[in-house]
Amino acid sequence: MHSIPEPPPSIPMRPSRWFLRGMAGAAAVPGFVLMVTFVGFGGLLHDLAFPIGAGLLSTLLVWALPAQVILVGGLAAGTSLPALALAVCLSGVRLLPMVVSVMPLMRGPRPRLWSELLCAHFVAVTMWVEGFRLLPKVPAEGRPAYACGLGMGLVGMSMAGTAFGFYLTNALPGPLAVALLLLTPISFTILLVRNAKQVVDWLAIGLGTAIMPLAADAPGGLDLFWAGVGGGTLAFLIDRYRPRAAA
Repeated sequence: MHSIPEPPPSIPMRPSRWFLRGMAGAAAVPGFVLMVTFVGFGGLLHDLAFPIGAGLLSTLLVWALPAQVILVGGLAAGTSLPALALAVCLSGVRLLPMVVSVMPLMRGPRPRLWSELLCAHFVAVTMWVEGFRLLPKVPAEGRPAYACGLGMGLVGMSMAGTAFGFYLTNALPGPLAVALLLLTPISFTILLVRNAKQVVDWLAIGLGTAIMPLAADAPGGLDLFWAGVGGGTLAFLIDRYRPRAAA
């Protein structure tokens, strides 16, 4: 009898292919919502007579819209640089729990510090949500390149939205330009509800929403940080110690 030949082993894709797939993955609804949000940021740059080159650089390097608004507004108002740097730093603290939670999905089979630092830079609200949705479908060896491609795609779309808003701000009514800044938190809330599957997910959303009014006046603009960490921690503790139904 003739033995059945075994199928040839699948050839792993190069990191560059996973990078391009990640960039293509950015062209989804959350990415376009983010892009439209940065149109409003570009309009703000124009109204404050802030250089478009510096504004685009802030999108590339800071990559956090609330921190960018603090930075641009503070520079326009003449705030001292040490105080402004501290405010931007404190605004970025809210992203630390997101980095910690999504980083295991960005690591490859052989973690490298430089690639982890690059992936961590791209973690913001949209990247965090899309990372949990897309990265589990990617083989472990392709995740670092895919995450970098996804992050670069989102940053590129945001920079395009910034430039678009800056040069076409006169065509946008003022209230509309301001309203565009609200698209990201609205989209983020919808994505959170869509991705909630377990009881602990719904607990975290509900408790974080309940804590938000109490943390609204938190110093340093850390209201989202305390609401998110507080609601998530309480949800974890409740889920961990709640009585379980007998199997």
